Amino acid sequence: MRAKVKTRAFLVGLVVVLACAAAGAQDVIIVTYKGTWDSQITASQLREIFTGVRSRFADGTRAVPVVLKGGPVHEVFLRKHVGEGPNEFRAHWRKAVFTGQGSMLKEFASEGALLDYVSVTPGAIGYVSRVNDPESVRVVTVSP
Repeated sequence: MRAKVKTRAFLVGLVVVLACAAAGAQDVIIVTYKGTWDSQITASQLREIFTGVRSRFADGTRAVPVVLKGGPVHEVFLRKHVGEGPNEFRAHWRKAVFTGQGSMLKEFASEGALLDYVSVTPGAIGYVSRVNDPESVRVVTVSP
């Protein structure tokens, strides 16, 4: 009986470790409205757009950041490009709303819905794990 419990605990632990590794390995693709001129953004510009410090792209176009409501892609994006966890990120934006310095970002339940929005909204910028129709949005590379 004791061996079964230890084996089960080991297997559960292994699944958790593998799930965390998969989430950490998840790559994110930054996408913008297809009419955006630039196909590159610096890491600091991206972070500033998603934290509300910057409201425009380098060319002066208004930036409209959009996010996923949650999930591994959302968490990887926040950790890698914003430097915050989901709770910190949400608290940051709630504070901005409460103090009148901003409004909550538009959130999407699925990557498909986010891509649909970005494809028709000038200035929109978001992130996904894959792009099925590369003609509908512009894929942006992030430079250091």
